[in-house]
Amino acid sequence: MNNNILSEKSFSFALRIIKLSSFLTDKKREYTLSKQILRSGTSIGALVREAQYAQSKSDFIHKLSIALKEANETEYWLQLLVESEYISRKMFESIEPEIKELLRLLISSIKTTKQNINT
Repeated sequence: MNNNILSEKSFSFALRIIKLSSFLTDKKREYTLSKQILRSGTSIGALVREAQYAQSKSDFIHKLSIALKEANETEYWLQLLVESEYISRKMFESIEPEIKELLRLLISSIKTTKQNINT
């Protein structure tokens, strides 16, 4: 797995989350959920970036595992936002594939690194 791809995709996703958070506060006057999704959605990329300079493979796995938890939490907030009608189904369907892809990439990177440790 090319960590550059993961880094680029998580950065791009963070930018979308920043715009979504702005939309929620400016247009919907929603402040609590917007802060939650801003925190979890932007921390994915920050943790991926941290993992690039991990001190060991175990540290790398640990940082990506936290990023995976943040991605899972972000998916939860997105589902909550669409079900509560703060965002439209169309908005949700435009961003959902990105969080699903990040989840897959993170899981794949963690599994691959674990396999490399055990061989």
